[in-house]
Amino acid sequence: MADAVERFEGAFARWLGVRSACAFWKGRVALYAILRALGIGEGDEVILPGYTCVMDVNPIKYLGARAVFVDIEPATYNLDVRLLEEKITPRTKVVIAQHTYGYPCEMDAMLQVAGRHGIPVVEDCCLALGSTYKGKRCGTFGLASYWSFQWNKLFTTGIGGMVTTSDRELAEKIARVRDAEACGPGTKEALLLSAERVVRRALLFPWTFALLESTFRWLVDRGLVVGSSATAEYKQQIGQDFFKTMGAGQGRAGLAAMRRLDANIAHRRHLTKVYDALLDACAWPRPAIPNHMDPVLVRYPVRVADKAAAVALARHRRLELGTWFDCPLHQILASLEEYDYHPGMCPNAEKAAREVVNLPLHPRAKERHARESVELIAEIGPAA
Repeated sequence: MADAVERFEGAFARWLGVRSACAFWKGRVALYAILRALGIGEGDEVILPGYTCVMDVNPIKYLGARAVFVDIEPATYNLDVRLLEEKITPRTKVVIAQHTYGYPCEMDAMLQVAGRHGIPVVEDCCLALGSTYKGKRCGTFGLASYWSFQWNKLFTTGIGGMVTTSDRELAEKIARVRDAEACGPGTKEALLLSAERVVRRALLFPWTFALLESTFRWLVDRGLVVGSSATAEYKQQIGQDFFKTMGAGQGRAGLAAMRRLDANIAHRRHLTKVYDALLDACAWPRPAIPNHMDPVLVRYPVRVADKAAAVALARHRRLELGTWFDCPLHQILASLEEYDYHPGMCPNAEKAAREVVNLPLHPRAKERHARESVELIAEIGPAA
């Protein structure tokens, strides 16, 4: 494996305070590696929140297992632990604790419930880099954790993922599976990904977000750039190149991003406080986040009365406004039923999908962008 990747793995493990880290092409590939190492297979069940990315469900389906969805609690958008135990069956093999938007899950309660049944907890930290729960970093509670460094995460390697764990046996199993079965990125896609990183650094700003996002999706659909999600993945077709390791260019990008990580986190914390103050000033209802949670948000979620109108107005004014999550399984290109989700299964999640838009927190978003964003949603009004 490329030296840059090994150095990135080591740096990331040291920063998090865990025994080992193992890098992959994408975050969902990291989850797949964990599930493979745990022996998840046909007929097994994996529990996760009914408000997630569809690509978190695909690795479960690839292995012949079944996703079981639990509704969320409205304040943090995380799995409602009060509903967890009723979803556990003799076939339940893993519970996934997704720290949505960067808000930590109630890890003590989740570990207690899962522990009573002897079920391991795996943390989905794709949106929670730097968040802490009771003073301890997310990603250090479960048996293992997985991370995403895709374009719109807290920092990016273009695309990319990581498994972290302090369990020596699991780390060795993951390494064996990777070394025996995973392939590396090809020269063409490595060069394309490198070029995409350069273009995004040069062109991505809050006022170019909508145009760049739509252009990028158009190019991905035609196979002209390296995208986060291939069409075959949406169809639950695992290709020979799905199980892929991280490339050297991604490793170098990760090392560079880690050198800026403290400043990145500080910026997000500051801008979050700016949003808090601006929303309080216009009497916007904000959910109470427990004091024992200290989130580092990837995006700032707010609930609006008319999501479609807010998005249209943002495009007209050339303001950045995210739509996570568009539905309980975000950006699904197949029917929900194909993923074992049935409408009405998670009413709080479905309500959030209808109402939530996300305000930018990345390093190029400034206080003036925060003011403009809040002025925009104030014209739409809060959800009832």
